Amino acid sequence: MYNTTGFTRDEIIELCAMINAAELEPETKLWPPILGLFRSAVVTLTYMRRNRVQAEIAESSGVSQPTVSRAISAMTSIIKKVLAPYVPTADELEENMQYIIDGTLLPCWSWAARPELYSGKHKTTGMNIQVACDLAGRLAWISDPADGSRHDSYCMDESGVLITMDPSNWAGDKGYIGHGMITPFRKPAGSEHLDWQKEFNTQVNKLRYVIEQVIANFKTWRIMHTDYRRPIETFPTTISAVIALHFYKIA
Repeated sequence: MYNTTGFTRDEIIELCAMINAAELEPETKLWPPILGLFRSAVVTLTYMRRNRVQAEIAESSGVSQPTVSRAISAMTSIIKKVLAPYVPTADELEENMQYIIDGTLLPCWSWAARPELYSGKHKTTGMNIQVACDLAGRLAWISDPADGSRHDSYCMDESGVLITMDPSNWAGDKGYIGHGMITPFRKPAGSEHLDWQKEFNTQVNKLRYVIEQVIANFKTWRIMHTDYRRPIETFPTTISAVIALHFYKIA
């Protein structure tokens, strides 16, 4: 079970206990009775962790594909709500901590009707999230998703994280130039970097492997790095649910 969901049986039982004890709104759509809470949780975690085709999950679970679809739809929203307290907000970042910042694209199908999701940098469609960790590689914060066409600089502004924080000792790549962070120097037009600028850039870029590892660990949830196939309007909720599960897992 751990290899397909990323959680042990006991951890899934604990999650189910939290869901069962939660005060859900009367209009909340619940999991299919034929699966029950535990199996619906397993189905949903398997889908998110492995991004398996729903028909395949249905076959191995002994139910129909529409039943699996209903389970995933209901459980995704419930997980997002129940685990929300585990997700740090921007104002919970420590004021004097040095953070490393980077953005990443979470891909989805090429939705022709949604050109705002197309990222020219990545040459595919998806949604952008901003990620912060400390120098030790501990994940500290993940932003809400934004349209994939938006650059990291815009997404950072929209996240609100800089409203009350001083980022002067934070580190980021060239996409954050102009935000008061420690960033590499851009190559001057028609000339080369000075030797000290090259060395500075080298040292800044060495820090980036930490945030890259953090992002790679988050993307062990395959739903976050392989094309999202469910209706596009469900993608932000799925992203938020996976973020909640990830923070819950590492808490």
